[in-house]
Amino acid sequence: MNPDIPDDVRRSLLALLPLIALSESADAQDAAKVQPQAYRVAFENDKLRVLEFNNRPGMGVCGDGMHSHPGHLTVILTGGSVRIRTPNGKVVEQHDIPDGTVFWSDAETHTTENVGGSRLRVLIVELKTAKA
Repeated sequence: MNPDIPDDVRRSLLALLPLIALSESADAQDAAKVQPQAYRVAFENDKLRVLEFNNRPGMGVCGDGMHSHPGHLTVILTGGSVRIRTPNGKVVEQHDIPDGTVFWSDAETHTTENVGGSRLRVLIVELKTAKA
């Protein structure tokens, strides 16, 4: 250990390591690869990919476990209640999301669990980034 680096800086750098690993392995965390049996690719071209996800209570909403999405539009076809966890440990619950809800999310890594009593059906429209 370098004695010139203060302990609080060293602890902060160590705390960032999991996030760096997550960002570097986004392909391995592709939601469609993490839980391919739960997805149907409804449409895909060089600009976007549309995934349909169907699940039951207690299952991950858009993948099982920690996974990543590029920027995407979510369309709730059959609503319900979810619990979202981020890599930094933040937990958010959203209850009684109505059918037809549409929202945008920037690129993200998370787990999302169906905590309601009914099936959820969701379309995820993922944007593909232009290759340089």
